[in-house]
Amino acid sequence: MAQVGSMAIEPKARGITAEERKVIFASSLGTVFEWYDFYLYGSLAAIIAKHFFAGVNETTSFIFALLAFAAGFAVRPFGAIVFGRLGDMIGRKYTFLVTILIMGISTAIVGMLPTYAQIGVAAPVILISLRLLQGLALGGEYGGAATYVAEHAPKGKRGLFTSFIQTTATLGLFLSLLVILTCRTLLGKDEFEDWGWRIPFLISVLLLIVSVYIRLQLNESPVFKKMKEEGKASKAPLTESFARWENLKIVIFSLLGGTAGQAVVWYTGQFYALFFLLQTLKIDPMTANLLIAGSLAIGTPFFIVFGGLSDRIGRKPIIMIGCVLAALTYFPIFKALTQYGNPDIFAAQASSPVVVVADDKACSFQFDPVGKAKFTSSCDIAKGALAKKYIPYSNEAAAPGAVAQIKVGSTVIAAYEGTGLPKDEAKAKKDAFDKELGAALKAAGYPDKADPAKTNIPMVLVLLTILVIYVTMVYGPIAAWLVELFPARIRYTSMSLPYHIGNGWFGGFLPTVAFAMVAATGDIYYGLWYPIVIAVMTAVVGTLFMPETKDRDIHHA
Repeated sequence: MAQVGSMAIEPKARGITAEERKVIFASSLGTVFEWYDFYLYGSLAAIIAKHFFAGVNETTSFIFALLAFAAGFAVRPFGAIVFGRLGDMIGRKYTFLVTILIMGISTAIVGMLPTYAQIGVAAPVILISLRLLQGLALGGEYGGAATYVAEHAPKGKRGLFTSFIQTTATLGLFLSLLVILTCRTLLGKDEFEDWGWRIPFLISVLLLIVSVYIRLQLNESPVFKKMKEEGKASKAPLTESFARWENLKIVIFSLLGGTAGQAVVWYTGQFYALFFLLQTLKIDPMTANLLIAGSLAIGTPFFIVFGGLSDRIGRKPIIMIGCVLAALTYFPIFKALTQYGNPDIFAAQASSPVVVVADDKACSFQFDPVGKAKFTSSCDIAKGALAKKYIPYSNEAAAPGAVAQIKVGSTVIAAYEGTGLPKDEAKAKKDAFDKELGAALKAAGYPDKADPAKTNIPMVLVLLTILVIYVTMVYGPIAAWLVELFPARIRYTSMSLPYHIGNGWFGGFLPTVAFAMVAATGDIYYGLWYPIVIAVMTAVVGTLFMPETKDRDIHHA
């Protein structure tokens, strides 16, 4: 590499060498397996809720399972700090060897873990602990893989090279869905939900062996090796990254103006969409997983398309346009998913809307993580019954102290006050209320589950594919953008933290926050406000404060 003064000049653009193909393949394949391990839990959240959070009501159980899913994301920034520091001090290669070992072993143990019925509260405690280990490992994995590949890329191809790393999250999810579908098909629904769900977790042992073997064949990043030889490697990457304002402000802007919006678009398009099909639209799990898998198969090549395009027109405009398009179209897309995915719910909402008429002061937010709360007011009983059935409803204020009512079209069902009732009387009132409500909902056309014959598979697939294409727009160029924002000596640490705060916190908590918003309001689309607001924030901050970086030299220490 030639020098002009203190300025390093990168070599001219050229073709991809055999060594570079090996770097891309080995880094990407290992990262696919790591994402596979991480996403198994999200794909099986509903089943895991039944086995590990059985001590609480159904709504709380599912939300708590999502919280355990989110726990892995919550600790990802801490993994970024720990492993980012190691990666900047001792090297990229060895750090992500350690992370994949932690991830693979933790995932395999989940497949062997006794359930709540077998060991009680210890089961969810151990499960969450394993999720935390997975999150720490993933916090160190991504920054290492993205940095390693980018530092091998020739001039003008960093977006293209790193876009292969960007496909790994989606391919990992796709692989997890494929394994789940295969096991579910071979074992049948009952056997799979009873014990067969463990098989995909245990398979990770084989993937771990393959991944470790492949990564052992790699050499250290040439940028890191040269920097180490010249004695320019950082001795205090955390201090340089976060205690010096000139770098810290870039970290902050890359979070608010980049990764936060990228994360919510990503998790809405892949995870929230899956949960929406399963829980809200009540589409058969096999069908829902196949639809998501199909949309991923169609959409995944666009990671490469937008990664390569970012080498020509820039990273920033593609990511900003993706955020804006998502924010503008989420409501119509999800309403269309309802119309084509479960037209009976869509029609029933239009012809016989459900309204809860209640005194607001008597209503609680029905989240009970320890299974001890009692929701006995008439408002809580009414809303709890609808939430359990995932029936959308709106709210209407009643006079203070009035007993809550549920209007299903023109039919009115009175709830009851459960406070202080003897156990037998409470059960009798609940049975009568549930029977009356069930009959009214059935008469109004609200289905217990989606009718497969009425689901418009092609249209749902098109809508899901559009959501995935938004994901590819915001995610395809982000790795190259983050790598180019920071100097080589602190790159691993500096880029990992905003990435994992964005994806771990803003994105990882999205399903939990969005479903809690839905449960609190009864509006099945209300949770979409969360990703929309964050995406708009990123579009504004990114447009105003973030630089374009596609032509930067990344070889400076």
